Amino acid sequence: MGSPSQTGRDLWTRTIPARGQHSEGFPVLSEELRGLLHATAGQGRNELIAPPRVPERLPQLVEYDRTFAYAKHTWKSPIGTPRRITGHQFSAWSEKEQARALYGCGHWHIRVTVPNTWDHVGLLPAPAPGDRAWHYPATPGATFTTWAGGPEVHTALTNPLTPWKIQVLDGILWEDGKPLDDWAKKLKEAWATLTAQAHFQQDPPQARAAHLAARAVRSILLYGIGSFAQRPRMVTGTTPRTQERDVPADAEIIGLNDELITWQRPTGFSRDPNAHPEWAAAIWSGARAALLTQRHRADDTHAGALHAAPGTVIAFRTDALYLTQPQAWPYHQQPGDYLKKGYLTGPLAAPTSEEELLALRDAGRTALTTPAASV
Repeated sequence: MGSPSQTGRDLWTRTIPARGQHSEGFPVLSEELRGLLHATAGQGRNELIAPPRVPERLPQLVEYDRTFAYAKHTWKSPIGTPRRITGHQFSAWSEKEQARALYGCGHWHIRVTVPNTWDHVGLLPAPAPGDRAWHYPATPGATFTTWAGGPEVHTALTNPLTPWKIQVLDGILWEDGKPLDDWAKKLKEAWATLTAQAHFQQDPPQARAAHLAARAVRSILLYGIGSFAQRPRMVTGTTPRTQERDVPADAEIIGLNDELITWQRPTGFSRDPNAHPEWAAAIWSGARAALLTQRHRADDTHAGALHAAPGTVIAFRTDALYLTQPQAWPYHQQPGDYLKKGYLTGPLAAPTSEEELLALRDAGRTALTTPAASV
């Protein structure tokens, strides 16, 4: 089809059962709830931690990238019409009921307090106005209010270092379901088969073809997930300066010259019956939580930022961690595994901007080349 996201959505519709409970699809959230998720449930964590929180001279810089990360978090998704959970209701539940709710498919309005003894990275975003504008408070004793997905809240409460203090003020809670599981399994199987072919194929053109096909399948799943988010549509228009009163009242002026006013205004959400921002939000929240801590069941080991020493995490970038020390994290070429993708020996000046970080990233990837890193 015309794009990976369109292809992903089309393939997903083919997994809707012909009969049974979900044969007519899944209910679409109200515009109010879609707007809430749009405003408070962003995608990747992008954060650069600069001196004095890290040394000005780094002994090394190691990049670990979570392979095909979002594919690991498709096994459980919210379905149905959510319930609103008030803070009073939540506090009245037993500890077991609270843990079950936070481990389930929910989106929570919370008041957070960083422990007084905390000396590691931030765990929860604040104030959550948008993807790039988020920051992750880590100052001991700091208190803030935010929205966060269940996986992140659960991680903050049960992290391997010190539990954070969290008060639930409000929330929305769905039933757990598997609307993406069949779709994702088929794409992950195709990706794994093609990745193996790219690695073991002796004929270079065939190996290259398998590599490109694996990348295509990866894009279909990742962009397909993003397409469920269905952000509000925006309209851009122009109005002559002589007719300034005709600029729509809810428009934002984004350009101005002697003749024209250029403006942009939201026109609401589409009526797509397959718009499900709650699915994308749940996957993104799970992926952000896994950047902090993730268990490998086969080895009974853990990986993630919280399993690196305090002061050694330099940056987060969507699915990647940048550290000053190498880690012995297992890699089995499975979705979500941490792949060592770049390495530079120091001493190095700590990056203080995104441009400096990306330059170091590119140099590290050049210095460390592995067959697996290309897929």
